[in-house]
Amino acid sequence: MNVAGRPGRARLRDRLAASDPGLLRLTAALRTVGAIALTLAVLASLGFGVTRLVAGAMTAMVATFAIRERQRGAQAVTLALGLPVALASVSLGAVLSERTVVGDALFVVLIFCAVYGRRFGDRGTGLGLIGFQVYFVSLFVGAAADRLPGLWAAMTVAFASSALVRFAVVPVTPAGLLQRLRQAFRARLAQLVSAQLTLLDAGPDEMDKALEEVREGNARLHETALMIQTRLEEGTPDESAARLVQRRIADAEIAAERLGLLLLSARSAERADTLTLHLPGAPAPEVGRLPGPEEATDRLRRDLLALRTLVLRTGVPGTGLARVRNRLLAYRDGENLPPASPAVQDVFRALGETARAVMGLRIALDGPQDESDDSPATARSREELDAEDAAIDAGEEAEPDATRTGLRRPTTRAAVQVAVGSTLAIIGGELLSTDRWYWAVLTCWIVFINTASTGEILVKGYRRLLGTVFGVAAGIALAAVVGRSTLAAFLLVLVLIFLMFYTAPLSYTLMSFFVTAMLGLLYTLLHTYSWEVLVLRLEETALGAACGVAAAALVLPVRTDRRTDELLVTVLERLGEVAEAAVGQLSGGPADDLLDKARELDQALGDLRGATQPLTHPVTPLRARRTNARYVVALLETCAYHARSLAATAELLPTHPSIAADPRLRGAAGRTVRNIGTITARVAGEDVSAPVETGPSIASLLGDDGSARYGRITGRVLRHLERLDEAVVGLARPLDVPVSTPDR
Repeated sequence: MNVAGRPGRARLRDRLAASDPGLLRLTAALRTVGAIALTLAVLASLGFGVTRLVAGAMTAMVATFAIRERQRGAQAVTLALGLPVALASVSLGAVLSERTVVGDALFVVLIFCAVYGRRFGDRGTGLGLIGFQVYFVSLFVGAAADRLPGLWAAMTVAFASSALVRFAVVPVTPAGLLQRLRQAFRARLAQLVSAQLTLLDAGPDEMDKALEEVREGNARLHETALMIQTRLEEGTPDESAARLVQRRIADAEIAAERLGLLLLSARSAERADTLTLHLPGAPAPEVGRLPGPEEATDRLRRDLLALRTLVLRTGVPGTGLARVRNRLLAYRDGENLPPASPAVQDVFRALGETARAVMGLRIALDGPQDESDDSPATARSREELDAEDAAIDAGEEAEPDATRTGLRRPTTRAAVQVAVGSTLAIIGGELLSTDRWYWAVLTCWIVFINTASTGEILVKGYRRLLGTVFGVAAGIALAAVVGRSTLAAFLLVLVLIFLMFYTAPLSYTLMSFFVTAMLGLLYTLLHTYSWEVLVLRLEETALGAACGVAAAALVLPVRTDRRTDELLVTVLERLGEVAEAAVGQLSGGPADDLLDKARELDQALGDLRGATQPLTHPVTPLRARRTNARYVVALLETCAYHARSLAATAELLPTHPSIAADPRLRGAAGRTVRNIGTITARVAGEDVSAPVETGPSIASLLGDDGSARYGRITGRVLRHLERLDEAVVGLARPLDVPVSTPDR
């Protein structure tokens, strides 16, 4: 059985699912293009002119991308409220078009309200976007009071077209989206196994590249797991089913990452550090051929291919697939292991654990399976999975609301900053051009979206300017190609809008490129295109970005280091909560929502990773700081991996026969928990003089001293605890926390 024998359509579907989890980018692009195309078709059939066609197309685009709620009912309400907001906004823009001072003042007030509306959630954010963008549309098309009835009609058609495409032509239900995300998880899991196959066969000169593919595969799989976890409540019928899927996704992710780590260790002269899988650019350890007979290597290669087949082949009956599954699961109990070194045999055991996780994932996602061909090892694994499923508790606790108030609230601060930046952009834009000044305001507005620090705004402004530079050149070329052909121009506009929304989550520079190229075509349609106009667009963009950065740096600034320190404290707090709860449960304490705590840790780490982008950007002149930031994030990812593994293992205590609580573990691992608290307090600026402690390994602290054993902790749990302890101590150096070494 080989994946290469699958139909080409299935392989293409898997590649698409892996490259675009949940088809979120494709859906956004199709919805936007569909809404615009339908709007243009209706308006053209009614005999509307080019100006109203452009206004309708831009409004349809805004009405589509501004809606952010996940539930269809909430989307419909926001879309319905968005129409009167849009009509009021375009009316104000048209009426005040001849009153420069009043119009500019109102525009600044509108911008403040649009950004401040973010505090009211997705609906407030969406309505703010619609109000601002439609006012911009009125400026772009030169709306006047006598043209308002036609513009109202065009915008009404645009909102109706957006609703029709969203709910009828390209519908997305929470359950359907979750199903596609599950397919993406399987596809990315198979890609990770393929990367591990490459790692197995890579020569010394190819090892760094193979290791980078494994790193990327781990990161992409983790990204998909987080996307699934954030949509479980909306996409599953009940809370118990959501927790079951969450457990199986976490099991599969942990097992697959551990398989890659053990494979790297088996090929290395020394034990591979988990940090190697999380630190970008870290050199691969010195490797040679897999120790042991060649037959073991051939068998491992065959079994990795078989594992990939198990991941991808869903809903396919047959004894061949069952035999493959039975063979892999037998490795869990040490059956049929090849004659090889202990390190290589550990890889085979990890293959068995990963096959078990894949079987659990299949049961959770696809329902009960055919058990007629089960081997004894498979039957035992299935019984363990059933016992774990029965033990799942769906209880949750509400978290207290710790929202800041006044100017400390992020939305209020951002609203003040963007209002000041927009005022500067209006003044400077008017000096550059009395007709196109609004481009500077648009850029200033956009660089504040989804940013929270001066560094993030600077990076976003740089990327927008870079995309605009190349977009100007593309706009000149495309305008020359289409000439005066309205149909060709509109078709190219649709293509560029599709590419703009499809690439937006991947690269802000690419999105800016497609936006600028599209604007060149829109200027052609409005018969206002010229080389000077596109150059002015570039100048206004640079001015707007500069005004945004200046406002962020001078008005209620949030420095990048302050922002990252706040997020770092949050990550460390979440890490401490997961570690303490997992150790407590492994020591015999009460059950806790460990996987929920682990998910909160992953989300906090994702926020920190995004906030450090200004520090790790390739063009940053602070090379040492960039290296330090990458190292800290990699260490935290290593800590999170071991904490997730401990949490998943602790939840197996009631059902797994090989894991038992050991009360001694709380004392042995208490040092790690205290160290996390010490580092957290130091980063938070608290007056703490206690250093990070080091000492004997946790395994030695649990050594048999002749007294009665209270329980048995698996070697895997000990390894995770020791690696977590080492990684936490490793955090102390880059964070300038003193480390004390006890006297020998």
